[in-house]
Amino acid sequence: MKILVCVKQVPGSNNVEVDPVTGVLKRNGIQSKINPYDLYSIETALSLVETYGGSVESITMGPSQAGAVIKETVCMGATHGTVLSDRKFAGADVLATAYTLSQGIQKCGTYDLILCGKQTTDGDTAQVGAEVAEYLGIPNVSNVLSVDDVRDGRVFVTAGLDDKNVKLSVAMPCLLSVDSDINTPRLPSYRIKKSLGEDAVRFLSFADFDDQDATHYGLTGSATQVERIFPPEKNDQKHTISGDPAHQAEELFGLLRGKKLI
Repeated sequence: MKILVCVKQVPGSNNVEVDPVTGVLKRNGIQSKINPYDLYSIETALSLVETYGGSVESITMGPSQAGAVIKETVCMGATHGTVLSDRKFAGADVLATAYTLSQGIQKCGTYDLILCGKQTTDGDTAQVGAEVAEYLGIPNVSNVLSVDDVRDGRVFVTAGLDDKNVKLSVAMPCLLSVDSDINTPRLPSYRIKKSLGEDAVRFLSFADFDDQDATHYGLTGSATQVERIFPPEKNDQKHTISGDPAHQAEELFGLLRGKKLI
């Protein structure tokens, strides 16, 4: 079984500035890490291969330094991975990101199973996985809590809905977006890290894709545009009320009446 895991490099801190013109995150100079939710999809892939046999590869879209997250997946057990990197991909929304990933996946070969984390910590849309599947023309399941079996060309999963869990049988190839409750990710191997070769990461650019229409990628290929983005205002004012309960109630009533809240 050949499994591909989609991963993403995200800011390692919540203190990230936003470009006021484009509305995208300023990633230069910011420490980055692999998206935490993607660790669960990598572990799922590796566990499946240990049970049923096969191989695991990874893919990401981002600047050249995104190769670091591919190397991390290799240190966990993937054979190698691919970085889709080109200035034409910059500023993509979820739709353009999914389209770029689908183009890159098609250039990487065929897969029995594609795995994604349920969402990313920088965008939190939880939409890219399903959109990649749509572009590839394959079925997908979100909020996967467990992969119960793989047989006869189908994968059997348990997925979570708002008020219940459901058992599903899905024909492969398919895409699964796994929940963080599915497992506990293993740690990367330091031994593998020290022996990584140049062939662990390969890069593909716009020039490698079949679709050479640049308007389908990046900001120009995005169906949505950020009109305005800003940090929330912080209110650190506080008022401490002390004394016996009767006094506290009277003072609180006076404060609320003074602000015309009652």
